[in-house]
This record gives sequence, C-alpha cells and structure tokens, in this order.
Amino acid sequence: MTAIQLPFKPLLLLLFAVLFSSVSGQESMLCVGAHWSEDEANLKMKEFESNWDDLETWEYRADIIRTGIIMGMHLDKMPVIEGQFHPVIHGRREMDGYVVENIAIESFPGFWITGNLYTPVSPKAKNPAVLCPHGHAADKRFTADVQIRSAALARMGAIVFAYDMVGYGESHQVTHRMPIALLLQTFNSKRVLEYLLSRPDVDASHIGMTGGSGGGTQTFILTAIDTRITVSAPVVQVSAHFFGGCVCESGMPIHNSGYHQTNNVEIAALCAPRPLLLISNGADWTRNTPRVEYPYIQKVYALYHAENRVENVHLPQEKHDYGPSKRAAAYNFLGHHLKLNMGALPYDNGYQEDFVEVLKTNQLKVFDGKHPIPDGALQGDQAVIGFLGIH
Repeated sequence: MTAIQLPFKPLLLLLFAVLFSSVSGQESMLCVGAHWSEDEANLKMKEFESNWDDLETWEYRADIIRTGIIMGMHLDKMPVIEGQFHPVIHGRREMDGYVVENIAIESFPGFWITGNLYTPVSPKAKNPAVLCPHGHAADKRFTADVQIRSAALARMGAIVFAYDMVGYGESHQVTHRMPIALLLQTFNSKRVLEYLLSRPDVDASHIGMTGGSGGGTQTFILTAIDTRITVSAPVVQVSAHFFGGCVCESGMPIHNSGYHQTNNVEIAALCAPRPLLLISNGADWTRNTPRVEYPYIQKVYALYHAENRVENVHLPQEKHDYGPSKRAAAYNFLGHHLKLNMGALPYDNGYQEDFVEVLKTNQLKVFDGKHPIPDGALQGDQAVIGFLGIH
C-alpha cells in the first residue's frame, strides 16, 4: 500500500462494516488507559505471537490489525480530497541555519490544521521532510522542546511541519475531547503528509515522523496505515499494557473489534520493514520496552531480514518527555535514515542546541488580527461532526 487503503476482500470488509457501523455503541470494545496489567500484557504478547510463525502469517495478521484501525476510527468515511490545501503562510524568519514560518492548511472544507514550517536556510532541490506532531498540553507546539527539535532537523536539511493536536494550540474549532478526536488527528496527519508530498522541494522517498507521548501515538498510527511514512520515531508511548489515556488515542475501537484484539505494540510493528526507533524511559508505561515491547517488534522485523532497521533507546533514569537525550537519539536515527547532514548540528560531548532561538507564542501563531481564520470555518464539535456525517 502506498496510502491509506483497505487491504481486505469484500466479504471480510462487509464483516468489519457491520462491526463498525456507528460510533455510538462502541464503548464495550474500547481499550482505554492501562487496560491490562503489566503481567497480563506480557502474557498477551505471547498469545499474539502464537498467531503467526512466518512472514505470510504475520502479514495476514497485519492486514487484520490495519483494517481494524481504519474501520475502528471510521477513516474510510472521511472525504476523499486531492490537494486543495489552500495554505496560509506568513511570518518568515531566517534564523541560524534554518527558517521558520507560520502555516495553516485546510484539512477538509472548513477545518484548518495550524502549525509552523521549519526549512533549511539553503535547501536542496529535493529535501527530506518530517512530520512533527506533539503531545497533550494546551500550547505544546509553542514550547521549547518542539521548537528545538523542529529547528534542529531543519538545520540538518529537513522540511519540518510541526502542527497542533485538535483542540490545542490554535486548533480552536473543536474541543480536544470530542468523540472523533482520534479520527480528526489521524486525518490531519494524513493531510500534513500529503501537503509535504505536494511540495516540489520534498523528496517523497525520505519522509520521517516523530512525536512524543500523544504525538508518539499519532506517529505510530499514521505509520501503521500509510507506507508513505518511510522512517518513524514514536517517543515514550509504545506500551503493551497502556493503550493511551485520552479519547484521541483510545476513544474509538482501533484495538478491538470483536473480531480481533491487538495493542499498540503490534500497531507500531506495522512499520516493518521501514526504519523504526522506539525511545522509552524508566518512569512511565514504556519502562518494560527493552524486555517486552521491543523483543516482539524485533521478531517481526526478523521476518523481513530487517533487524538492522529497528532500534530501542531506553533511558531508565529518565521520565516522560522529549528532552535533550531523547532528541539526540532521534537526531542520530532520523539523520541516518533520512540522509540528513549530521555535521550541521554543533556537537561537543553531546549535541549543542543553543543555536535555536525559542520564539514567543504570538510570533508562531498563524491566525491573528492580520491573518484571520478564513471565512467558512466550521465552529464547534457538533458542526464538524455534522459536516462529516459520522455518528
């Protein structure tokens, strides 16, 4: 698959269509938060592994999981849109080795994705690109860690699109805890990807994606269902027992359909054989990654003879963030697989990130008094849900 497609035969699609006929009435199929204990999850991983023993049987299971994601979040019911991004771009600032601009693109008629575009000062004719979603915080896109990793990757030669979670930052058209937040975030990520691919200065064969926490969830979900993401680095989120505690991660039945059961480890494994980096720590639900999650994913990659393309950087002394040591690991991994200029980042017993000027929130906003949100913007959860016709 080169994009979001349903891989199954019509009879099986019909089965899934019946199972996922409406958003309402799906609560019993949801796997929310710490749905299993750590001990239960360890046993579940062994149960999952018993369902496959070679590449053919794994890919059969992978198709089931992928279809469960697409149908569970009703992604197949979203509008089919080619282009029509209607970008709003302004506020260009040339910094030390990179450029930052404020950008909004239209996800679907009347709904806007707000963010910032980071590009190299001297781009090539074709450049790698990186999608940079973020986790849960009201103004997370404007924080230092998001700005620093976006700027650093741009200085290394990537075109980076950092964009808001729905309901956060400038995404005020809906609330974050709306019933279809998971669907909107995934569709937004797909549209950001397609916008980047539409640019003549982007190399379609080198597209990365990385985010921490809820941004990690967005990363492994889009990677699982869209092979146009060629390198993936979800940070502090892939867990066997924890399914995501927010409606935007586990509020729609992408893990359980009544026909199948899976978890975020198997969803992350759908990246195979593309390069995948898991960054984990010792203080959250990723504390078992070296012992539980990573070994399972390694076995999947071995089916493709691609063990060299999957890595785990585990930081047992750290907590849940996307801080300097986690960024350093991501720079090395993305730099290698996206063929970025590693020498562009100052290094002295560690990467030096002080070349990044952390801008103020009002400097990074795309919609303001001079640049109002375009006419026709949908306002409110029900307006968006009603427009899409997903109930």
